[in-house]
Amino acid sequence: MRRKLAIASSLIIACPLSMPVYAKASDNKVSEDKQTIQVTAKSRFEVNQKTPISTSVFTKEQVKKLNVHDLQGMLAFIPSASFSAAPSSKDRSIFIRGIGTVAHSRGLEPSVSTVIDGVVLSRGAQATSDILDVDHIDVLKGPQGTRFGKNASAGLINIVTAAPTQDFHGFGEASYFSGNEYRISGGISGGIIKDKLAANASFLVSGFDGNVHNDFLGNTVNGYKHRGGRTKFLWTPSDRTKVTLGLDYIYSNDNVPNGIFVSSAKTAYPSGKVTNNAALQAALKNEAITPTKNNNHISNDTYGYTIDHNGGASITLDQDLGDGYSLTSITAYRRWQNKQIYDYDQLAHIYDSLPKLVDVGWINFWQASQEIRIASPKGHFFDYVAGFYYLHSDEHEIYDRYMDKLSGSGVASYHGHANFGTRSNNYAIFGEGNLNFTKKFRAVLGLRLLRDDLSYFFGRQSDSATTVTGIRPSFKSSGSTSHYGYVDRIGLQYDVTNDIHSYFTYSHGYKGPAYNIFFSIQSTDTSVLKPETNNSYEIGLKTQFWDKKITANFAAFIENFSNYQANNVDSTAGGALITHLVNAGTVSTKGVEGDIRIRPIKDFSFGGNFAYNHAVVDHFNCPVNASVSCNVDGKPLPFAPRWKLVANADYATDLSDRFRFTIGGSYNWQSKTQYSLTETADTVQKAYGILNFNTSITDKKNKLSVMLIMRNALNTHYSPYLTYGSLGGVTSWISRDYGRYGGVTIHKDF
Repeated sequence: MRRKLAIASSLIIACPLSMPVYAKASDNKVSEDKQTIQVTAKSRFEVNQKTPISTSVFTKEQVKKLNVHDLQGMLAFIPSASFSAAPSSKDRSIFIRGIGTVAHSRGLEPSVSTVIDGVVLSRGAQATSDILDVDHIDVLKGPQGTRFGKNASAGLINIVTAAPTQDFHGFGEASYFSGNEYRISGGISGGIIKDKLAANASFLVSGFDGNVHNDFLGNTVNGYKHRGGRTKFLWTPSDRTKVTLGLDYIYSNDNVPNGIFVSSAKTAYPSGKVTNNAALQAALKNEAITPTKNNNHISNDTYGYTIDHNGGASITLDQDLGDGYSLTSITAYRRWQNKQIYDYDQLAHIYDSLPKLVDVGWINFWQASQEIRIASPKGHFFDYVAGFYYLHSDEHEIYDRYMDKLSGSGVASYHGHANFGTRSNNYAIFGEGNLNFTKKFRAVLGLRLLRDDLSYFFGRQSDSATTVTGIRPSFKSSGSTSHYGYVDRIGLQYDVTNDIHSYFTYSHGYKGPAYNIFFSIQSTDTSVLKPETNNSYEIGLKTQFWDKKITANFAAFIENFSNYQANNVDSTAGGALITHLVNAGTVSTKGVEGDIRIRPIKDFSFGGNFAYNHAVVDHFNCPVNASVSCNVDGKPLPFAPRWKLVANADYATDLSDRFRFTIGGSYNWQSKTQYSLTETADTVQKAYGILNFNTSITDKKNKLSVMLIMRNALNTHYSPYLTYGSLGGVTSWISRDYGRYGGVTIHKDF
């Protein structure tokens, strides 16, 4: 045993290797051997190695080994993906190949679409909390509108949760980590009526005190409390018919602060001139806050938090029509409610030139969708998947800002109240098929025709007739627009051998029109933004060698975007920072991706995944009278590191007939990352790497395992987001693995 442990440890130290990204989807399940994977890339299961799409997969085994349970944590291990942090879920975004939604307006759709069990989530915020009972996620890169229900111009995150089984089984799991982080989950699955009705159910209770200290209130923040449940019922009335009812709900209470000061100065672009904010510097000194790059202390008199209620129901019908044809119908309703309270000024006291501001917001959002698609039998000259999609969404937001400022010998108070919302309808017919010229050579043809209807209403009441800090005068506006668009895909695919597959595709992507709807809107912000479109070219090679013990997949791509929709900092409201949503111009991304995995022996695997993305602004449309420089042509896009690498190794061995031992390690590294479209030098995160370890002992007889996990073993500090403070300076956010931490997970199967 000592010899095996020594061998395992030396292998981990010697091999900085890749995350395993291959799995087998049998009833959406991940296999133990991880030799193959089937993905729903074409709205039906296909072997990943034969699918002409660049795809990455994150499995439930990785969820356990890395203690990550949301998209922010998972996407850190997908080289082509990035995540934008924010205090509230409503402002978080996903990026693929450097392209995402760099905006917080309620009146636009995300560039990266998120799908959970076949249901498109109209707002990306609906999927940024805990994902309960996840089986795996597929990350599909590039335009995907010819395959899935909604527009997906930059890519798609496909989340698959566990399916019910006829065989009964259950599990219970408990985790505890330093920082008083805990997670308790469990579930059962089994048949209710033999071969007719099966169901599963799972629950979650988790929490974390946080890793940021609020010195004024004397508490710890940047933590969370999550509670949730998920259930599915699978009814099989006949051999040809399956009906799945899915229900889920999760409650999230996150006390993420509105930024942590890392500097009281700003660095101008492009001059590089550093301007210190003397008033802010004095205020931070008075409150005993030292703004450095590793600061994790704040001084807020308002306890900031965001609460989310997120859930829905769906009915999926799968009908075998005979002769190889199948029909799928997905009917879904989802609701999301969000309440947030922020310490806008990020300080505890009022100062002569730094007033007190508190923001309180409430969002009520719901959506209803219907998707119907038909799939032809495979093996004919032409096989296809085609369908119809409809989505209606309705969002209503109430936002209040309270401001107190010193005035003479007293305090003057102001209040702004905004009531606004959007309504949208998306209609589409779509399809994609293969022209099988031979068994080895085929053409791919896809098309989506769509219509977007979007309207908004806005009303703000202010008790000041002129602009005061952060609050503009009363204003009212409304508008509506409709737009027709299309998405298409053309490609060629050639199977060199049974284990070597090559492809080339061209895709045209589309993201609908938008309105700039936010608290500080004024008359110059009411014009509708043009749809964002892109042309994508991808060439790929998917290979397996040595009896599938080596898998190596590569893709090269070029994507050009027009009318890019993004926030631009170009004005202030009485000294408070304001951004505007604009058609920023043209941007592009080009690069190479690779996934390499080697399994020389049954119980040992290693490899490496990487992405090189050259995502830049080609030409920026500078707004008239912009207050900051717009000369950013040729500069990097936000949240687009040039290089991102993930490495992993896993080793397992039987210590006896009863006990099994595993050990694994992973390392993810990314180059420096700019977080602002204004290209300011002080919003750049330097290159960094994170090293993680895990080891476990499994009692096979009692179906019990104990896993030890260490995250960020080298104690590397980094920020997932840097931006300017509301009233000056530079602020950062801190992630869960900001510093070294560890813990234990106990898992019991029944």
